[in-house]
Amino acid sequence: MEKEYDVIIIGGSYAGLSAAMALGRSIRRVLIIDSGKPCNRQTPHSHNFITHDGEVPAIIAQKAKEQVLKYSTVRFTEGLAVSGERVGNKFQINLKSGQSFHAEKLLFATGVKDIMPAIDGFSECWGISVLHCPYCHGYEVRNKPTGIIANGDFAFELARLIHHWTKDLVVFTNGMSTLTSEQWRKIESHNIRVEETILEKINHKNGYVNSISLKGGKDIKVNAIYARPALVQHCTIPQELGCEVNEQNLLKVDAFHRTNVPGIYAAGDNTSMMRSVSLAVAGGGFAGAVINKEIIETMF
Repeated sequence: MEKEYDVIIIGGSYAGLSAAMALGRSIRRVLIIDSGKPCNRQTPHSHNFITHDGEVPAIIAQKAKEQVLKYSTVRFTEGLAVSGERVGNKFQINLKSGQSFHAEKLLFATGVKDIMPAIDGFSECWGISVLHCPYCHGYEVRNKPTGIIANGDFAFELARLIHHWTKDLVVFTNGMSTLTSEQWRKIESHNIRVEETILEKINHKNGYVNSISLKGGKDIKVNAIYARPALVQHCTIPQELGCEVNEQNLLKVDAFHRTNVPGIYAAGDNTSMMRSVSLAVAGGGFAGAVINKEIIETMF
C-alpha cells in the first residue's frame, strides 16, 4: 500500500466516507483508516435520513464504502490510529500495527465515546431503547410510556422537547432534583412526573426496556428512555496535535470544518451535539470539498 497521500481520513463511517467520496471525485489520493467501531453499532435502525429511513446503520455504511472504493484514488485500511505527528510539511499517522502513512491534510471523522452511567442495564439498552435524539428515534416510540434521565436545566429542556412525542412522561433526576421551582411547576402543569429516587436498574429484554427499578423496590413502566451521557473524543490524536476542544469535549471547528491547527479538519459526531447519520454525511461531504479547494489554493 502507498505511504503518501493528499488526505488521510481517520474514521470510516458516515462523515469519513462522505468526505472520501467528495475527495475521490476530485481525483485526490485519499486513505481512509478505520477501526470498525462506529458510535451507533448497537442501534438497530437509522431514521430521519431520506432514501435510507429505517435502514440498518451498518448496511448504510457498507453501501457507502463499496461506492467510495470504486474511485481509484481512494484506499481503505482497517486499523487503529494511535498517534500522529508533523514531519516537515506533512502529517504522519501511526497505526497500532506499526504502519505509518503521510499526508498534507488530515480529516478526523472519529466520533465520540459515550461514558455510560453506573445504572445496571443502561449500556445494554443504549442506542436501542435508551435514546439520545427524538428526531432520530422519537416517532418509533411516540405515545409510549417514556422516561428522561436528567436533572436541572437539561431535564427541563428535554422534558419540553420530548413532551411533543408522548404525554406519558416521567423525569428521573436520579437523586435530589436541581430543577428550579418554576421549572418544576411548568413540568407538572403538563402532567409530567418528576421522580427523585435513585435508579437501581433498567429492566429490559435484548436491549428493549420495559421498566425502571428504583431504590426501595418500586418499578415504573417505561418503553423508552432519553438520556445524554457524558462523552469524550473517541480519538485523542487531534488534541495531541494541538486541536482545541470545547466545554462539551467536542472538537472546535469553524464553519468550514477547519480546526485551529492548519491542515487538520474534523467532521461528524466529534464536532457536534446533533448526532445523526444524515448530518454526519452532510458535514463530511462539505469538509471534503473544503479540503480539495484548499489544496487547489496552494497549487494555483
